[in-house]
Amino acid sequence: MRDVMLEREPVELYKVLKFEGLAEHGGAAKSIVSEGLVKVNGEVETRKRRKIVSGDTIECGGEALRMVGAGLPANESHAAPNYSRASPLPHQPAPTHQ
Repeated sequence: MRDVMLEREPVELYKVLKFEGLAEHGGAAKSIVSEGLVKVNGEVETRKRRKIVSGDTIECGGEALRMVGAGLPANESHAAPNYSRASPLPHQPAPTHQ
């Protein structure tokens, strides 16, 4: 069984298959899942967008993957903060209203 580090959770099943090389591209990954050729946690899974989290196991094409994660929710990242348009960027002075 191969461990796969999830940088964010959850991740859609077909994306794991694609990025881990179990499918050539996203369309092929979706077909593999819809044909019932993938097991998640030992059970056949046909939902392409099944949410995969750390602790889940995936079996496909004779390979087994165990998901281990960093625990970041999908809406968080290590990127710079996303400033809203309403507030000025840190290096710009706030507009003055006269």
